Amino acid sequence: MRQAAGADHVSIAEARPLSGGAIQENWLLEIDVQGGAFAGRQELVLRTDAPSGVAVSHSRAEEFALLRAALAAGVTVPEPLWLCEDPQVLGKAFQVMRKAEGVALGSKVVKDLRLAPDRDALAERLGRELARIHSIRPPHEGLEFLGAPPPDPALADVARLRHFLDALEIPRPTVEWALRWAELHAPPPPETVCLVHRDFRTGNYMVDEAGLTAVLDWEFAEWGDPACDLGWFCAACWRFGKPELEAGGIAPRESFYRGYEAEAGVGIDPQRVAYWEVMAHIRWDVIALQQGERHVSGAEASLDLALTGRRAAELDMALLRLTEPGTWSASDA
Repeated sequence: MRQAAGADHVSIAEARPLSGGAIQENWLLEIDVQGGAFAGRQELVLRTDAPSGVAVSHSRAEEFALLRAALAAGVTVPEPLWLCEDPQVLGKAFQVMRKAEGVALGSKVVKDLRLAPDRDALAERLGRELARIHSIRPPHEGLEFLGAPPPDPALADVARLRHFLDALEIPRPTVEWALRWAELHAPPPPETVCLVHRDFRTGNYMVDEAGLTAVLDWEFAEWGDPACDLGWFCAACWRFGKPELEAGGIAPRESFYRGYEAEAGVGIDPQRVAYWEVMAHIRWDVIALQQGERHVSGAEASLDLALTGRRAAELDMALLRLTEPGTWSASDA
């Protein structure tokens, strides 16, 4: 850090693990810097790999590049400061960013109305933030690692999730049913492919008493259908006990849509978003199974991971309700 900050001396006053972040490991650092542009006491967050991870999670170098691109697009993110890929420092790559103040825990954000008390304004702001993410289009300098956009994001997602499910070697007939449903009802490819966050939801942004302070957790971002993020944010599985508030458990869907449409300058196709809400449940179901397997396999003993694995049963039930025969037709998709 002394070298990266161009400082004369750096001492670490405190280093402690932060809660949250099932995929990555986060540490709060309080450092005292002498000399250079960062002189003084700094509160930072060090982010590195957890002992085990899930498929398609970006490396720390890739996540660092995504944060830089998002910041340049006007997205409210923690400022990425330094990246270290030298394994001799910590044994693995890590990045350091400025600490963002606020609360991210989804259940607390939804229930504690002292946090961002104007919930319609918060939902509208989040819609604008998402539209700014979607303003990043391929090709984009620094994001070459994302590769070429898929010709059909929906079918590509179905194939990927089926591959992950097969790799687990766990019989899950409900998920197989839902994947076949998604294959049959996939919408046509979007007119515009853009950067999608892939985990834009309540629980992955921070708020304080004044409002939004940061959009977090970029390890799944890729090129895709913008409706994918809209569906993920509005999916019933991310409303944290407030099913009537369709925009992430914080506000009516219309508030979120209003902010997005105002910033993006395009309208939202509700039926396309509805398809991606079903996909959100399928994907979260598969991720829950992967997280549970991290514990069961012995790769990472964790009560949180074990409990996440148990969430798959309730997601199965949600998928059966969402894909009930007769509720959708080929003309709907």
